[in-house]
Amino acid sequence: MIRKTKNPEIADGMFVEYLLNNCEEQEHHVEKTVEITRYLYYSGHLYEASKESLKFNNSYLRQMKMALNKTVTIGMIQTKVSENISANIANAEEKIREAAKRGARIICLQELFRTTYFPCKEKQDATTLAETIPGDSTRAFSSLAKEYGVVIIVPLFERGEDGNYYNSVVVINDDGELMDTYRKIHIPHDPFFYEKDYFKPGNLGYHVYKTRYASFSVLICYDQWFPEAARINVLNGADILFYPTAIGWIKNEMPPEDDWHDAWETIQRSHAIANGVHVAAVNRVGEENDLKFWGSSFVCDPFGKLLKIASNEEEEVLVVDLYLDKNKEIRESWGFLRNRRPDTYGTLSDPVIEKGDFHEE
Repeated sequence: MIRKTKNPEIADGMFVEYLLNNCEEQEHHVEKTVEITRYLYYSGHLYEASKESLKFNNSYLRQMKMALNKTVTIGMIQTKVSENISANIANAEEKIREAAKRGARIICLQELFRTTYFPCKEKQDATTLAETIPGDSTRAFSSLAKEYGVVIIVPLFERGEDGNYYNSVVVINDDGELMDTYRKIHIPHDPFFYEKDYFKPGNLGYHVYKTRYASFSVLICYDQWFPEAARINVLNGADILFYPTAIGWIKNEMPPEDDWHDAWETIQRSHAIANGVHVAAVNRVGEENDLKFWGSSFVCDPFGKLLKIASNEEEEVLVVDLYLDKNKEIRESWGFLRNRRPDTYGTLSDPVIEKGDFHEE
């Protein structure tokens, strides 16, 4: 039996430990009747239970324990992409199901997941590849989100109601409902990454998605090179930064800066350290036209330690447990947020104009 205590947190902890000790190793469902005179904190929601018969199995107990420990399991879907949009969607659906069955509660696809990376070519007509929000992708993944009770991050080529086109992300909550859309704010324009030919800069601002599993933000590819974007989302309450991405090497060419991959990983791990936040980067893999996408999707903890990294050649589903309390531990220990001096940062909002910054529409 569970001892009575005046401290509801202790009661919760003893309750969970009791169930874990008595039920966790059993393969069949175990039914326990427990008199509980307090609220049980589970997965970010409060549920009232009193003289209620509760059925537990290993998966449920694991999720309960993770909730009390502020732990969340994320899934990252790294795929190769073909010209067949229907096949790309089906592949993503299959891998989302795999991630969900392996315990992932928040699942992120790569940038422009359902199409090849068309901005590798200049000034092409790609409008037939765009979709509305809601649209085909949101209908498919809303159903999956509701079926498995997971949050799905869906990056796509959006045809906006204003007639413009955006590189966007839709976040679908675990009940299948759409949350706010994020539109990529920083747009590159370089050889084989001609995105200003296709996308307007995002005009909806940054978002922190507060779900029952965790609070997180999504930034898209080129956004990952800007420390300001990471910092503002953390200050707004994000515990995880997701970066759906499409980046790789130009075939048969070594850039003058040397290996882009090392810089790509380093800048994102630095965001984790500077902000005391978990970072998850989800890249595509495979060859498309003149680009070889290097995959290597990864997640790191709030001090930049790599927790898991994917292949640089093959499709992969990464499923990783994140201990979110570590964010607070790092922030309190190193003080990178509390010791900020915003009064000295005014120049950060001043525009910097360099030769080549302007792009002809």
